[in-house]
Amino acid sequence: MDSYLLLKFIHVMSSTLLFGTGLGTAFHGWMAGRSRNLDATLIVNRNVVLADWIFTTPAVIVQPVTGVWMALQAGFPLTEGWLALAILLYFFVGACWLPVVWLQLQMHKMVKEAKAGDTPLPPRYETYARWWFALGWPAFISVIGIFYLMIVKPDVGF
Repeated sequence: MDSYLLLKFIHVMSSTLLFGTGLGTAFHGWMAGRSRNLDATLIVNRNVVLADWIFTTPAVIVQPVTGVWMALQAGFPLTEGWLALAILLYFFVGACWLPVVWLQLQMHKMVKEAKAGDTPLPPRYETYARWWFALGWPAFISVIGIFYLMIVKPDVGF
């Protein structure tokens, strides 16, 4: 296997891991929060944070490294319309993801405190959960857009 195909394999696997982890943790996090079961929410919130460290963070690093390396090997300038747009969308996804990580940590802390004190979740938890969910949608749609751009490579003209 030549180096380009190896990079492409790593890039595709990494993007799959990134997308799948994001979708899976979003589903489980949202459903656990809706259950109002503190035990379930505590475990799921902890695992969502853990999954971000174990799976998402390395994939977030691998994606631009392999992507830029492949573009250079294939002779695509990073200013090529479809590629530049994909890179912009990637940064946009990151801008959504960073506050989501902070929200996840805060939500986990709130559940832990409610469980330890045998108290209900504070109203702030629901506010954070709504923001967490709301930030996930533009990121999710943007990742789908990035997949489209990577596969089709359309002439986007900028």
